[in-house]
Amino acid sequence: MKINTDPKKVKEILERGVEEIIEKESLLKKLKSGKRLRIKHGIDPTGPKIHIGRASQLWKLKAFQELGHKIVLIIGDFTAQIGDASDKTSMRKPLSVKEIRENLKDYEEQFAKILDMKKVEVHRNSEWLSKVGLKDIIQLSMKFTAQQMIQRRNFKQRWGEGKPIGVHELLYPILQGYDSVQIKADVEVGGFDQLFNLKTGREIQKMFDQKPQEIMTLKMLYGLDDRKMSTSWGNVINISDNPKQIYGKVMSMRDELIGGYFELCTKIPLKEAREIERGLKVKKMNPRDAKARLAREIVKLYYGERAALSAEKEFNRVFREKKLPSKIPIFKISKKVLPILDLIFESGLASSKSQAKRLILERGVKIDGKVKTNWQEKIKLRGGMILRVGKRKFIKIKI
Repeated sequence: MKINTDPKKVKEILERGVEEIIEKESLLKKLKSGKRLRIKHGIDPTGPKIHIGRASQLWKLKAFQELGHKIVLIIGDFTAQIGDASDKTSMRKPLSVKEIRENLKDYEEQFAKILDMKKVEVHRNSEWLSKVGLKDIIQLSMKFTAQQMIQRRNFKQRWGEGKPIGVHELLYPILQGYDSVQIKADVEVGGFDQLFNLKTGREIQKMFDQKPQEIMTLKMLYGLDDRKMSTSWGNVINISDNPKQIYGKVMSMRDELIGGYFELCTKIPLKEAREIERGLKVKKMNPRDAKARLAREIVKLYYGERAALSAEKEFNRVFREKKLPSKIPIFKISKKVLPILDLIFESGLASSKSQAKRLILERGVKIDGKVKTNWQEKIKLRGGMILRVGKRKFIKIKI
């Protein structure tokens, strides 16, 4: 396959959603050369679902793939057992082999929503890291200092706050860097919080007489609670969420986040995305209208335009017209009376009875349109009763 060197497409790759490039001129030269590059991206399976923050990096890989470059995905099944500390303010709990295996079940299916997986080279870094001996680890570690590791932003913060920093956490960037050696990466794409790890990869490649990879970091996508979108925090929109879920979550986000989402999470022209962001800042654009457009664009990416329009129609039905959803899940139960906490928990609308209690105290529970405030109440059940928890969760009782 011939490499596409179209200047407009190359410019889009180098600009859209990009925070920093090391070395930009070198990467530009390579993209113009017509040489097929090996584009590396690593993913630790910290959860079973891929969120749209992570997906923004996969879309960048897709852009490289469409030009004819080779995408190399590294599944960090070994490094996930250590845990990347890049964005963590405390020591994270390492994952077990069983948890990692469970999380990985549907990864390639999710990747295929974005990438042409027939043309992707996929590796698990246990292929080589499980064979690395203690002597090799020590030799790699000798090229770095404790000061270098501690000076990274979050470690420095934790040190100042007296929070523990595990020695194993210091090894993580070295192991991720060694991945670049193994697959001979020309370019590595990652989030901006990954910059330290990616730069470590350049240094380790030099140790093995390889040309250091160029680095492309992407802007951070903030989650629904205005922190970095993270599986660990649960503030995510997953690409496997159904269209109605995606649409509703987008509509619930803070107005300040809309502009960044257009650039990182849609395929509308970059110029238009920036015009929308400017329009919102100077208050020439209605945030609700912009959010509705954003929700449609994101759903369309993963499910098509028909699904996007259907999700919008359903959202408007429930939240603008104040009607019940057109389809409500059925909860079958044989009991005639049930404590309200049991009802909410057993119907799957809360993960625990304590969460159910909190939702009631926050006035987030309704039965047949009436707010419930007594968490000790016993509910007399009847067929057709509608239980609503929060803004988007409904069930219909069937006796």
